[in-house]
Amino acid sequence: MAITVARLKELLAFEEVSLTLIGSEAEIRDGYVLERLRFRLPDGGKVRGFLTRPREASANRGPAILYAHAHGGRYEIGASELIEGRASLLDAPGPVLAREGYVTLCIDMPTFGERAGVTEDVAAKAALWHGKTLFGQMVSEQSAALTWLAARPDVDPERIGVTGLSMGATLAYFLAAVDDRVKATAHLCCYADFATLVETGAHNRHGHYLTVPGLLKETSIGEIAGLVAPRAQLICVGWDDPLTPPEAVEKAFAETEAAYLEAEALGALVFLPEAGVGHKETPAMRRAVLAFFKRYL
Repeated sequence: MAITVARLKELLAFEEVSLTLIGSEAEIRDGYVLERLRFRLPDGGKVRGFLTRPREASANRGPAILYAHAHGGRYEIGASELIEGRASLLDAPGPVLAREGYVTLCIDMPTFGERAGVTEDVAAKAALWHGKTLFGQMVSEQSAALTWLAARPDVDPERIGVTGLSMGATLAYFLAAVDDRVKATAHLCCYADFATLVETGAHNRHGHYLTVPGLLKETSIGEIAGLVAPRAQLICVGWDDPLTPPEAVEKAFAETEAAYLEAEALGALVFLPEAGVGHKETPAMRRAVLAFFKRYL
């Protein structure tokens, strides 16, 4: 029997948290509007966010996307990836998504962006010693960001998707697994069976943030991504990506596909593997993501 959402939340040490908006500045850019946001967590911690939206306001609530930023050892980037991009992306996704009609939000995850004053290993150790996980904190905060995004007057809460690359990809399908408010999830370059990663040594290419005690004793990535069924899911990988060896991807996908088959929703699962591609977004992936969200949101 596959792991339940409730049990997965327990392993992550998922917590219900909130993000309170304490500051916002908007500026009109070429074809879109950028909002620079400041949030406060219940413990008093501050979180930076960026939001992009269409320049022309609509009379109706529209679709929205929660964008989870990547890792790549670039702790200084964080949420600014949405408007400035990074080397593994074709370009900054925020302006592109705004011009396609989406309201898109991205927040700094713990130890990234303006929260990089605490290092990843320090935060991961502290969380574990307190019976929590850094990854669980990240997922919890993304769920809080989803709550805030869904409450905006220009967003239809029934049409919210989540996407990201690398660490952001992992956040995307874990969040979709534990939060059914995510209607569609599209993730790039970080989907693979964790047990196989350990067998091949590829797990050491991933960050400390992903350490969740006991996870592999009870479940697998394929099963977790399968919890998203019957909702729509797009999986993009490069066959030459050292972070996700083909054997690890194939094992995970077999389990996720089985979950969608059982849910009679196989048509909602889209798999895009690319030969000769490493850990980066490609034009084909970008086209697939935009087409996917246009169809399902």
